[in-house]
Amino acid sequence: MPNLLKGSKKLLNAWAFYDWANSVYSLVIASAIFPIYYQALFKSENITAVSLLGGTIRSTPLISYTTAAAFLLVAIISPLLSGIADYVGNKKNFMKFFCYLGALSCMGLYFFSIENIEISLLFYFFGLIGFWGSLVFYNSYLPDVAFPEQQDRVSARGYSMGYVGSVVLLLFNLLMVMKPELFGFGEGGKASMEAMRWSFVTVGIWWILFSQYSFYLLPKGNKSGKKVTTKILMNGFRELKGVYNSLSENIQLKSFLAAFFVYSMAVQTVMLVATYFGEQEIAWGGDDAKTLGLIVSILIIQLVAVGGAILTSRASEKFGNIPVLIVINIIWVFICVVAFFIESPLQFYMTAGVVGLVMGGIQSLSRSTYSKFLPETKDTTSYFSFYDVAEKIGIVIGMLIYGFIDQITGSMRNSILFLVLFFITGVILLLRVPRNKTN
Repeated sequence: MPNLLKGSKKLLNAWAFYDWANSVYSLVIASAIFPIYYQALFKSENITAVSLLGGTIRSTPLISYTTAAAFLLVAIISPLLSGIADYVGNKKNFMKFFCYLGALSCMGLYFFSIENIEISLLFYFFGLIGFWGSLVFYNSYLPDVAFPEQQDRVSARGYSMGYVGSVVLLLFNLLMVMKPELFGFGEGGKASMEAMRWSFVTVGIWWILFSQYSFYLLPKGNKSGKKVTTKILMNGFRELKGVYNSLSENIQLKSFLAAFFVYSMAVQTVMLVATYFGEQEIAWGGDDAKTLGLIVSILIIQLVAVGGAILTSRASEKFGNIPVLIVINIIWVFICVVAFFIESPLQFYMTAGVVGLVMGGIQSLSRSTYSKFLPETKDTTSYFSFYDVAEKIGIVIGMLIYGFIDQITGSMRNSILFLVLFFITGVILLLRVPRNKTN
């Protein structure tokens, strides 16, 4: 196995390439094909709600609550696992485990049906856990492979590669769905649904196949020389306590985490529900037009996000990370307000373009800003678990609030508008982050 030097071009590219491999999940499963399939499945059965655990629940709150439950589990286990990974020095093995769990679960979505809704939701549940669980260890590699002055650009490169790679597969999946007869699925609505199911399988294959390059070149982890013992489980909690104590001494890091927790709650919620919103609230004029329109919207977001991530990294070099994040949060406020009023496909496309511009920027810059604030340490996984836990707990709260408002009001528009409060709070908290020459 190659032993590449920190900061080397080949190592940085290998790290960023995992974004190419796993981002197909966030696009095809979380954002595009699966939400369309999920809603079309309910429509084909001519129902809007299902019986589950002794009650009845509408389709959109159901998926929101399932998503929240998965993120809650990730938030609980990721700090424990990250502490163990740093202790025994094998973060790559943990990253592999969650990668394969997520990829195989995506393949399992081929069997998603209302008749077996409980098992079907489990495939969705574990696909999400696999994706986000692997990111705990992937993100923790950033300070291991890149020097501080490289981290903004390589973080943006990772997101950009992810956007491009996922768009490549989505275009192929779009051809499958719109022209199912070319792939032997026949013609009509049922053929398109079958093509969607096979698109879930392609995600799993893509994810496993392209991740091998990163797994081959990334280092195994920091070798501690310690053996696995029965005390390892408790070691994870000791790692967390150490990180927590260091946070109280690092005002910059602590202040930024508070801001990130709040605005990430809203950003991730918008990303997870955007397609469900577009499917229900926009007047597309027909099922085929709806499918094409929603996927085109997602493509717009992905393609613009590539430029957004690059422009944001350039802006951060000139103006500093925190000021740029403040501006991006303000833009998100206007996006949510506008989304409350949009009804036509053209309005949805225009909004999608602006979302793409700030989505890539806020994700890549948040990751690199946090990395810059870390103290000098080899225990990067445990620190990044705090970052991921903040993000996951925020998503849990965001999705629960979103699903609750949707359920009691019967409209996703009210939920979107409520997210404005989180972006405004994020701006206020970012203004309170102590400044230095790097931010």
